[in-house]
This record gives sequence, structure tokens and C-alpha cells, in this order.
Amino acid sequence: MPDRPIDELLSRRDLIKGAATAGAFMAWPDHAEERRGEDPAQSVAATMMGVPFERHESVRVAIVGTGLRGSSVLGEFLSVDGVRVTALCDIVPAKAQRAADRVVQAGQPMPALYTAGERDFEHLVTRDDIDFVYTATPWPWHTPVCLAALKAGKHAGTEVPAATSLDECWALVDASERTRRHCLIMENCCYDFNEMMVNTMVKKGMFGEVQYGEAAYIHDLRSILFEDRDEGLWRRFPHTNRQGNFYPTHGLGPVSWYLDIHGGDRFDYLVSMSTGERGLSLWRDAHVPKDSPKWRETYVEGDINSSLVKTVRGKTILLQHAVTTPTPYDRLNSIRGTKGVFKDYPARIYLDGQKDGEAFKPIDEYQAEHAHPLWKEFGERARKTGGEGGMDFIMIARLMRCMQEGLPPDIDVYDAAAWSAPWPLSEVSVKHGSVPVKFPDFTRGGWQTVRSRS
Repeated sequence: MPDRPIDELLSRRDLIKGAATAGAFMAWPDHAEERRGEDPAQSVAATMMGVPFERHESVRVAIVGTGLRGSSVLGEFLSVDGVRVTALCDIVPAKAQRAADRVVQAGQPMPALYTAGERDFEHLVTRDDIDFVYTATPWPWHTPVCLAALKAGKHAGTEVPAATSLDECWALVDASERTRRHCLIMENCCYDFNEMMVNTMVKKGMFGEVQYGEAAYIHDLRSILFEDRDEGLWRRFPHTNRQGNFYPTHGLGPVSWYLDIHGGDRFDYLVSMSTGERGLSLWRDAHVPKDSPKWRETYVEGDINSSLVKTVRGKTILLQHAVTTPTPYDRLNSIRGTKGVFKDYPARIYLDGQKDGEAFKPIDEYQAEHAHPLWKEFGERARKTGGEGGMDFIMIARLMRCMQEGLPPDIDVYDAAAWSAPWPLSEVSVKHGSVPVKFPDFTRGGWQTVRSRS
């Protein structure tokens, strides 16, 4: 499933309803073509919001994609009590075998291996010893793996983004509702220590009414994008034919929790703009041999994409993507409310009326009282054994607990769709001079129901 050029995506159905002029809204197709014109406000089945998992004394997990990310998260599954890894799939047999050896070393039976080509996951999902299918494949395969799992009656979880087009977003929503199985976006940043603590403080009202958030993925990936292995084999290619925010969810997921998205509010529209492209071209000039086939590539993705998102309730979010310039890692991860401010990188807090005057305080001063219960319970273990500073372990431990105890998941298919949608929506806005572009309501009105998370 290669990435599709933006012109092909735009031509699938008429994008513009009304004048495509500055200040006029541009509407993306409200639904995938496969729905044959059905009203997107009408669900194919009941909502999956708040639907609990069936109880599992032991959760049986299959993993599709056992490279860098899949191998890392495999360790988290193996570290959680009551979890069995029963099947693995990868197009590289050696990678699948290495992962299988780790499962055996952890004291579990040898998992079944599926390595017969890029669609062998379609055979894996039909097994009767799987409850949850997790995919860590390259981006174009996230949606196909999840759809196959859902069709086979399995719950599914995917690395980010869950989808790269609105057609795919709607396909996931429809399939989850139709099969009555959850489809989750495995957004680990929602489970990082600062994000969970700040969300706890938000829910306690310490920042007042939160009106504004900042979310980003700012990460120097130039050397990774040009590698001849792993992500370098696929992650550079969207930069040759698409423009926008390719990776919105690491920043947007936590901010969505702060702002009660799909728990009383939802994204309404965005405007987006990109700088010119210089980063990848300059890196290639300096590091890539002149006889490399990479010199036949032309890069069109701007170095920095900035979008502004407006919610139905009038809140705003700055959303950024920058992976081709020299920079320290940063997710922005910031909020402003009627009673205070939180800003990350470095993490600091200011609350109205604090005794120390108008100055930020280190977040450490609030940890003892406001750290999230999951970090109080698992923090030491997560930091010692978990990836990404411990947030991977917290994410997997929480998800497995929800499945074992029959609880609703913290993140559902509507979050997966809405958090992934800024990629295709930002492309439309950038292409047409930063016009506002409407978000679909993937929840079909369900966003107005107040919900609780973790």
C-alpha cells in the first residue's frame, strides 16, 4: 500500500462545497466511497464509546510487525502479568524468529509465526487463540491490519498514526462499530508521567477552564530518514509526495485529554501552513553519496508545518510537525486555563495567586500530591523496565487491566480517527492557501457525552 499523492486523494470525491476562497470553509468528503453515499451521521451500528471489554482472565496477544517498535512493545507485553503472546508476523522471518525466541525466554510457549509475505497477517488474525492484535508495521499497513483483525472478531491496536486518509479513518470507525470490537490507537505519550499528572490536575480544576493547548512532534529525524534499514526504508517517502502534518498524535493525544475532546467537546476545523523544504535536501547534500538513488528523489514536505485547530466549544490548539531540522526533542505539551499555565520541555507550572508571584515553578513540586495513581502503582517498575521512560509499560499495563477486568478502554476508535485526521486535513488546507478545513464528527454526536479516562 504505497502512499497516494495528494492530487489522487483530492480527486476521489469533490472536496469543495461552496466557494474555495479565503474565509470559506472547505469540506473534506464526509465518508469513504465504500459507504456509497450513506449519511455519515447515521452509524452502521451502536457507538463503541464507553463499551467495556469482555473479561479475560488471560489476554492472548498477537503482534504484526516485529521490527524496532514491535520488538520494543513486545517486551512490555511480556512484562505484564496475565498476558500471553501467541502469534507473531513479519515479512522478515529472522525478525519474527528473534521475537519468538524472546517469548520463549520469558517462559511462554513458542508463538506461531507468520512470515509468508506482506499479507500473511490475514491468516494470523483467523486464529482462535488471539484476543488482541497489535500492529507496529509501517504507516500504510496500520489500517489494513486493524480492519483484518476486526473482521476476524479480534480487538485491535495500532501504532501511530492509525490512518493516513479520511477514508481509512471512517473505515476503522465503521468496522469497529459493525464488529463490536475495539480499535485503539496506541498513543503512549498519553501515559507519560507529566501528561498523566497534568491531566489529573486539569480534572481537579487547578488550571480553571482550559482554553488553549499546544501539541507537537518536533524531532530531528534526518539521519533516520536516510538510513538504508528500518524506518529509512519507508518513512522518507511521504516527504516526496505529501505536504502537511504526518505525525500529529504524540502531541495531540494528551492535549485532547486535557481539553475533554470526545468527552464534551470535539475538533471543529483547522487551518494549516508549511514552510518551504530545505532540511532533507541539505542533509542529502552533506551526507549522501552522489551515486545514491536517493538523489532521484524530490522533497516537497515543508520543514515545519503549523496548524491551528478550533473546537466546537471555542478552544484552540497549536499543532506542529518538524522532523527535518536540527532541534532538541519537543512535544510542546502546553495548556493555558483561567487559573494557570503548564508548559513542558522543560516542565513548569504557574497557578494564579501562588505565593511566589508571577514565576513558573518546577513540576517536581506538585508530584507528591498529584502524580497519577498508575504511576504511583507502577512507576518504579515502569522506569526500570519500560521503554520511552516508562510510558510504554504504563500504557500496556493499563490496557491489559481494562481487558482483564472488563473495563472500557481509555482510547477508542473515535480518538484513533480524530487524532489521525490532521494529516489529510492539513494537506487540504496547505494546498489551498491555508483555508479552514472541517473535521468530520467521527462520533456522530457521541462527543457530547461526558466520559472519564484512566
